[in-house]
Order: sequence, then C-alpha cells, then structure tokens
Amino acid sequence: MKTHVEFPNLGIDLVLNRRIIEFDALGGGIYYYAVIICLGFFLAWLYINRKEKNAGVSTEPILDMVLYALPAAIICARLYYVIFSFDSYKDNLSDVFKIWEGGLAIYGGVIGAMATIIIYCKVKKLSALHYLDLVSFGLFIGQAVGRWGNFVNGEAHGSICSDDFLLGMCINGSGPFHPTFLYESMLNTIGFLTLHFLSKKVKYEGFCLYFYLAWYGLIRFFIEGMRTDSLYIPGTEIRTSQALSLMLFAAGSAMLILKAVKSRQKTSQEL
Repeated sequence: MKTHVEFPNLGIDLVLNRRIIEFDALGGGIYYYAVIICLGFFLAWLYINRKEKNAGVSTEPILDMVLYALPAAIICARLYYVIFSFDSYKDNLSDVFKIWEGGLAIYGGVIGAMATIIIYCKVKKLSALHYLDLVSFGLFIGQAVGRWGNFVNGEAHGSICSDDFLLGMCINGSGPFHPTFLYESMLNTIGFLTLHFLSKKVKYEGFCLYFYLAWYGLIRFFIEGMRTDSLYIPGTEIRTSQALSLMLFAAGSAMLILKAVKSRQKTSQEL
C-alpha cells in the first residue's frame, strides 16, 4: 500500500509506503501511522517526565497513568469514531474491532485519557488538575507529531484549494487540497511552545489545561470546517468535532478569563 503525495508549487513529489514491514497477519504489517503515533506518545512522556523531575516531584505516578490512560485513549478514540459513523458498521459489527483498517478520533482519545487520569487521581488522592496540566503539554506534542501519520496515509486533508496555493497538496493524482494535517501539526507546535514559556510565569493549577482547551478548541474548530472526512452528529449537518471544539474553546477561555479577573481583584485588595 503506497501513497503518492505531491506539493507541486514546492517541487516535492513523494511515493510513501504505508507499511514498514509487511506480512499476512494482523492487518498486513506494521504501519508507519502506528509507529508515528507511538513516537508522539513517547516524546510526550519524555517531556512530562523531565518536567516533573526538574520540579523535584516524583515521576512514579506518571508511568502508572500512562499504562492506564494509553489503552483507554485508544479504546475511546475508536468508540468515538464508531459511534458517529455507525452506519458503516451496523451491518457487520465485527468490523468495529478492525482498528488496523483506520478509524480513530483524537477527541475520543483525549476524553478517554483525561477521564482515566481523573479517576486515577481520585483513587490515589492526587491533584487531578496538576496532572491534567502535565497532560496538556503531552497532548500538544502527541498531536503535533501524530498528524504526520495522516500525511503518510494521505488522509485528513482539507477541501480543494487553488492551483497556485503554495502549500497545495495532491494525493494519488487528486487535488490540490489544503494540507490540514500540516496546519494542525504546526499550530499544535506553536501552542506547545507558547504554553512552555507561559507556564513559567503563570503558576496556578489548571492554567495549562485551560490554555490547551482554548487553543486546541479554536484551531480545531476552523480546521475541522476545512476537512472532507468529518464525522457528523446523526440526523444533522453539524460536524461533531467542530461542535465539541467550540464548547472546549468556550470553557477554556471562560476559565482563563475568570482566573485572570480573580487574580487582578486579589492584587487590588492587597494593594
């Protein structure tokens, strides 16, 4: 299985093999997509682990959370996709388990991972906000890296763009399309770098989480509107991830503003 990807206005012409190793079992081999997703998780873990060590905090709970949150994220990412595209599976439910054929939704993974961390922290009597703040860094890293798996597969692209658009991307002879995977990867990288520096100045628990929700909610709202493979709320023309993005942006922004107002009021009272 190969993907022919061109960026005509950049002089880039690539033929990408989707598999690193091919064999006849387990969906036909080891896919670059899976390896890239794992690389994103690994880099996210490295950053979070180092951040905790530099702060003099035990990193033991982080590994435990990863061991619980990773499978939960994969399961929920699949469930999210299946629920909102159930017509494709209702006549053959066994296909639900064929995860190697594609069909993971990042929002499902985010929900599954965050819910697992909240439960873990409640059981262990740890601060959920502290670890959700750390996870926010990891999500930015994981999503920035993971989107390149979509590039290898020639998927998650946007609508048709003009022939003279610099970043126009052709896939298997069709296009040019907006490379929305690239937009999201770049914007997640900017979000990560921004949060990395802001978190050194803003210290309250929850800031990183609220920033992630606001930033990713905003960029995903616009990028989702450009994509051609969106999932829709059944019976409507509303894109599921776009609606969820708007809610996350509103919630994250509201919390950031509320915290800023409270901080200013506290400073005024002290003066």
